[in-house]
Amino acid sequence: MCLVAIALDQSRRFPLVIASNRDEFFDRPAARLAWWQPRPDDLPILGGRDLSSGGTWLGLTATGRLALVTNIREPGRHEPNAPSRGEIVTRWLSGRQNADRFWTQTALSGYNGFNLVIADFQDGACFYGSSLDAQPRRLERGLYGLSNARLDAPWPKVEAIKRRTLVALNRHASLDGLVDELFAALADRSEADDECLPSTGVPLEWERALSPAFIRTDDGRYGTRASTLVVTERVHKRLVTHVLERSFTAQGSAALLRHAVVRGWPPRYATLPVQPTGPAHAEDIRESEVAVAVAADPPARKPRVRSLLRPPGR
Repeated sequence: MCLVAIALDQSRRFPLVIASNRDEFFDRPAARLAWWQPRPDDLPILGGRDLSSGGTWLGLTATGRLALVTNIREPGRHEPNAPSRGEIVTRWLSGRQNADRFWTQTALSGYNGFNLVIADFQDGACFYGSSLDAQPRRLERGLYGLSNARLDAPWPKVEAIKRRTLVALNRHASLDGLVDELFAALADRSEADDECLPSTGVPLEWERALSPAFIRTDDGRYGTRASTLVVTERVHKRLVTHVLERSFTAQGSAALLRHAVVRGWPPRYATLPVQPTGPAHAEDIRESEVAVAVAADPPARKPRVRSLLRPPGR
């Protein structure tokens, strides 16, 4: 995962929106969006899967956990034998530890530089952590952007995806309209001007090549492999979460789109814990060659709507 926008409680209609691109070498094998288990006794995870190391870049469980990871661009400090950072995501999703204990173990595990967002919606909590920082930070309601530096680092593509996500949320009351505009934002191939580029230790030509939201190197070996949306919509008094993944070939064309629907997700933090097993609480994953159009329910009325996150101090 190399570009992410996260909108937490920025819309009554869509209380959780994640728009993300995964950039990777095309010869690294990966499985598309599906329910799968890291180990036979683990809870199922909904997400893509790195078939090289077994982890994932973004996933969720039916019990209310979510996680995503991005690399930190530190070419001079990269350890080739370090464990895969995708393993961090699966450890959180399949674990039972609270965020503090999980962070302590993760920080001591020898990973190369990373950013991590973890949430446990049954507890009403979401955190951001980085290998550059000693402690994770609790995220409250807001709009956040992440790439290969710290959260909300003012890289041009981070600022752009945040701005376009907010515009899309304010413009659309229908799921299909929101999805189309977010996928369009993730497909932007505009390079940043040289004076706006970050300096991360890679050559200038690489900084240019990596500056768009959607990446494709000239040699076709590296680029955006998948665009993934997580969109929670409020349908009357219920929450329904859509996970949509567009995967791409080395030539840059959309290979196909997968769409999973998880009803009653995320769980409300004030209710008693539930123990769903995953796929039984989701529709079958739909797959198509073109974007899936989803009929939207009427916008919810405007009674007081509870946040997905527990208020501070409670």
